[in-house]
Amino acid sequence: MAEEEIKNIDDVSAQDAEKASAPAVDNIKQQGDNVPHWYVVHTYSGYENKVKNDIEKTVENRKDLQEKILEVMIPTEDVVKIVKGKKKVKSVPLLPGYILVHMINNDLTWYIVRNTRGVTGFVGPASKPVPLSEEEMRRFGVRPQQKIDIDVAVGDRIEAVSGPWEGTSGTVVSVNASKETVTITTDMFNRDTSVEIDLADIQKE
Repeated sequence: MAEEEIKNIDDVSAQDAEKASAPAVDNIKQQGDNVPHWYVVHTYSGYENKVKNDIEKTVENRKDLQEKILEVMIPTEDVVKIVKGKKKVKSVPLLPGYILVHMINNDLTWYIVRNTRGVTGFVGPASKPVPLSEEEMRRFGVRPQQKIDIDVAVGDRIEAVSGPWEGTSGTVVSVNASKETVTITTDMFNRDTSVEIDLADIQKE
């Protein structure tokens, strides 16, 4: 991965900052790939968490993005330090100045991520996003994507047979093909509760 020259965030002009904080995206065509991949995004040094939070907030506030920008991740590694004779473990960024974004790459998602304040570009030729390979995904702690083919529809009864919701059963109320999850309603503490479960963890009753 070629290291890009990092500019200081203070060098961003007021005009650029305003454009980045409030992009006009309503008329952008959503042309591009329909399959989500992991991409590497270059940020100003020290702005990784701010960029992550800003992208997540934008997605939260826009329903049209929630099935297109699926996850933002900062790869970390644990570093052990001895302080006054005591061992302390601290998580530090594995790639300072970079974050990972799991998204469907099209004109809209590219624009949203690229124009988030603190982002300098995608990693790739001429800032054109290039998906991570499975080997790179494993290196950064990302689980390689597996195509899940389960015939599930709204109204089906399913049971979680693995994962954090193992043993939970309920009725499917929505299916998110991009995230490969289903949302079910299940009785919890005598109340109907919505739970999101990975497709890989379920089976039909």
